[in-house]
Amino acid sequence: MTRKRMLSLMTVLAMSLAWQSAAYAEPLPGIDINIGGDSAGGTSALSIVLMVTVLTVAPSFLILMTSFTRIVIVLGFVRTSLGTQQMPPNQVLIGLALFLTLFVMSPTLSQVNDTALQPYMKGELTQTEALEKAAVPMKKFMFQHTREKDLLLFLNYTKAEKPKTYQDIPITVLVPAYAISELKTAFQMGFMIFIPFLIIDMVVSSTLMAMGMMMLPPVMISLPFKILLFVLVDGWYLVIKSLLLSFNPS
Repeated sequence: MTRKRMLSLMTVLAMSLAWQSAAYAEPLPGIDINIGGDSAGGTSALSIVLMVTVLTVAPSFLILMTSFTRIVIVLGFVRTSLGTQQMPPNQVLIGLALFLTLFVMSPTLSQVNDTALQPYMKGELTQTEALEKAAVPMKKFMFQHTREKDLLLFLNYTKAEKPKTYQDIPITVLVPAYAISELKTAFQMGFMIFIPFLIIDMVVSSTLMAMGMMMLPPVMISLPFKILLFVLVDGWYLVIKSLLLSFNPS
């Protein structure tokens, strides 16, 4: 998938969420910009502002609708449990999380591209039809990783009827339910990552206390051992493998 198609796909997904979350949503008007003349078919300044606003919040929509949230939180837990402060840097962790997100989401994004983006670019679908078709694969992905308890929380709050299929779930209900499910899963994985490093900290601290070296910070001694353990067990491989299996248990 080329960079141009990926950018177009991200725009379609962002517009899909914005369109479905507004009860009075209508297809965006065409923009006609003329220099040195009047434009009868041009859009108002307010419409341009609304469109720019949608494109501005598009990254937030995509973060909450993809696997990015779980991945970046787990990677953050790894760095925190190691106690290496800013190593790896934030740019490295976010970059790795973005590429892992593209890898995990590639089947879903390919389906969106085949069923919605390409037909829309060829003129086979209207904007409304393309947005509806683009939302179906994203809903399927989010529904597969959303806990029933979290989904019922928002359904009961809106007093909506229980949907028959995931396609009937409103996007405004599914996105927050998926987000809090991802947060819980990420924190569960982060807790399991913390345990071995916590044991090392406790052993080092107890040893220093028994030796009467109370003025020596335990972190200075435990940090090399934690890094050594993480390298010996090939920690990054295990963490990434666990993340991939969490999205595809089979």
